[in-house]
Amino acid sequence: MAAVLPSSILAEARARHVLRASRLPYKGPLERASSTRNEIWLTDRHVVRVNRTLSHRLRREAALYPHLPAAPWAPRLVAAGRAEHDYLVVERRPGRPLAHCWPDLDRSQRRRAVAQLASCLRAIHATPAPAEIAPLPTTPQLLGDTAPPAVGPLLAGLDRLAADPNADSAVIALAREQVTAFATDLEPFDASHLIHGDLTFENVLWDGAAISAVVDFEWCRGAPADLDLDVLLRCCAFPDAHVAAEHAARSRADDYAPVLTWLADDYPELFAHPGLARRLWLYSLAFDVREALEAPLPALRAQVPPLHPWNRLVHQVSTGGHTALLLERMGLATG
Repeated sequence: MAAVLPSSILAEARARHVLRASRLPYKGPLERASSTRNEIWLTDRHVVRVNRTLSHRLRREAALYPHLPAAPWAPRLVAAGRAEHDYLVVERRPGRPLAHCWPDLDRSQRRRAVAQLASCLRAIHATPAPAEIAPLPTTPQLLGDTAPPAVGPLLAGLDRLAADPNADSAVIALAREQVTAFATDLEPFDASHLIHGDLTFENVLWDGAAISAVVDFEWCRGAPADLDLDVLLRCCAFPDAHVAAEHAARSRADDYAPVLTWLADDYPELFAHPGLARRLWLYSLAFDVREALEAPLPALRAQVPPLHPWNRLVHQVSTGGHTALLLERMGLATG
């Protein structure tokens, strides 16, 4: 029997404390769910999420829930607040993350799942961004601001990267040149309606026949609808990087190859902007630059793993990266 780590014991204690604080005392076993940002525990009826950072991102997410579409897949809030740590409790829905189910689904099931996902996205993207919800202090992509240009934060991020003595100044210069050339494709940067913000198949639940829930609206905010394609493209290109370690070996990019084409068939407006390829290139670079700023480049380039944000950035600037490859497969121009 594997040893129970003290950190896991403490995390479970925090979850039970949240349940008591929410007047939901639970004596049964808790099931731990994988997450890169929060501690997540499941009871037979509820999902408990605990954020141990100093931010109030889960309470912000809870405040968004009443504004989301009144749909069967939307989260149903039970409790939120702070009991030593920021927490959120929602009703548990049947099903497992679509990413875990995907390898075992046949083509018709996968096609149905994407059609349903398109319907969910349409509803989210049609939802006005509520003015009373606090803006996120940081976002996955360094884009958008209170004043144009939308690429301003990205250019500032590139300047900060250029100050790293281990950075390749030629790559940074080329990135700045391309960002400046493509900048007008993002204007105006419409933030009037919501996006999900972290659209991976880990955040979609599948009950065996249908999508039962869309979860984790932590990065939900006002932004252009096609910004949701950035994380989804990453999920399709590198599915093993978007699941827990025990599911990585079964997560293959080939299984995701039709997803974007199917989504474009079901939600063509999401792909309709004439500058889509350049917009997606900017979104991707803005994601990689933000992560590169949080993961300093080591002096020895051989120490950098293939999916290090700096390597992704270099690949994006020199070849168009995974966005160019996926759009090419769809028959969309990437110039």
